[in-house]
Amino acid sequence: MDFSWKIVIDAGAIAIAILFATFLRSRISFFQKYLIPNALTAGFLLLPAYNFVFPALGYGTNKLGELVYHLLNLSFIAMTLRSAPPKIKGHKGGGVLGMAAGILSGYALQALLGLSLTLFFLPKIFPSFGLFLPLGFASGPGQSYAIGRGWEGMGFKGASTVGLTVAAIGYIWGCFGGIFLINRGRKKGWLDDDGLSSLTDKTILTGVVPRGKERLVGARLTTDSDSLDSFSLHISAVVFTYLLSYLFLRGVTWGLSFAGKTGMELATNLWGLNFIFSAIIAIFMRKLIEAVKLDHLLDDDTLSRITGFSVDYMLAGSVAAISLAFIVQYWFPIALMTTLCGFMTIVVTPWMCSRMFHDNRFQRMLMIYGVNTGTLSTGLALLRVTDPEFKTSVASDYMLSAGLTFALAIPFILTINFPAYAYTRNDMNWYWAEFGVSAAYLLVVLGIYLFLAGKRAFAKPGKIWYQD
Repeated sequence: MDFSWKIVIDAGAIAIAILFATFLRSRISFFQKYLIPNALTAGFLLLPAYNFVFPALGYGTNKLGELVYHLLNLSFIAMTLRSAPPKIKGHKGGGVLGMAAGILSGYALQALLGLSLTLFFLPKIFPSFGLFLPLGFASGPGQSYAIGRGWEGMGFKGASTVGLTVAAIGYIWGCFGGIFLINRGRKKGWLDDDGLSSLTDKTILTGVVPRGKERLVGARLTTDSDSLDSFSLHISAVVFTYLLSYLFLRGVTWGLSFAGKTGMELATNLWGLNFIFSAIIAIFMRKLIEAVKLDHLLDDDTLSRITGFSVDYMLAGSVAAISLAFIVQYWFPIALMTTLCGFMTIVVTPWMCSRMFHDNRFQRMLMIYGVNTGTLSTGLALLRVTDPEFKTSVASDYMLSAGLTFALAIPFILTINFPAYAYTRNDMNWYWAEFGVSAAYLLVVLGIYLFLAGKRAFAKPGKIWYQD
């Protein structure tokens, strides 16, 4: 048979690793104590296999990188096709805006730190190297890989592997750092008694629902299964939107081809940002579906399951796709940058959140810390430790802020190639331009912070957590 089985082998390897990782967390207290995501454990289980075992068996190439790229785009589409969260009546102002400011602070501070540290290593490393901090920590493995692939075409060898590595380290900081903050909050009285009671929830710790316990509803049917399975309808909606995104970028590439070499270079970079265009197309699709009054056929929980599947497989695949050969080459700048970034995030996040927010401060801090070191799933995992039923407004506030955060982050993503231009065009002004963009973001965040924190903005500056 001449059929290609590569994608099946890769998907099967991830499946085996995820199943085994789920078993490990359900049995071993270490994984429970630090709430390590099963997909992250699965990725590290596969890492030596893809670096040593598979090549020795003649399986020298794999499609893991491409799988990560497509799953990233699909996850953005599935998230964006969901309906907008309802507005919360009687809720105190500042929660949604504060959540957006907290997430953007991660982009700004991590970018400025990365760009500053990169200067000490030039010209031995690529000028864009430091931007993997906001891409890996605050964005996630999919974005790091996709944009890294674009930089490889501009002369940065092993960029996608570096991006995946930084993202994996970000997840580690998210897990261990998050648990450190929770334990610190317990000892210092940052966390109320209701939050403490959930720390013994067996489902949260083991990651599986015990036998006999009521299971939550994860999706609802919107079609009659005799005609079409509801899950098939939702998958079709997501994949059709992805096809439209592909056709749109093909059209853009064709248009830019008339601009010569510069246009084609820009087109290549845009393909690395496909997750943005996928989300934009999904926004228009959602508006169209609502306009023709068919939005009742899309179930938000089902779309969340598709997003969850995409993110879990993407995380496991992204860690497994790391090439250790390139990591050895860049180990010192990676270790230095991620260590400093991790410490900065674990200090700045509680300092800022404890002064900026007026309600559910600890829960909001955990959510923002998790998102700024991993992805939404990391933030929700940490939040569930202290708010297992999502009784607070933290999760809904984050969802409401997601649209604002996404819109505000687009200029940052669109200028992400500026340091790479400093290399390809031998002009450091592009590098300083990105530095200016990151500084502008920090100023915007500072303005929002001062507005929300008021008199508490710089109260007790030597204390990581502000208490009245």
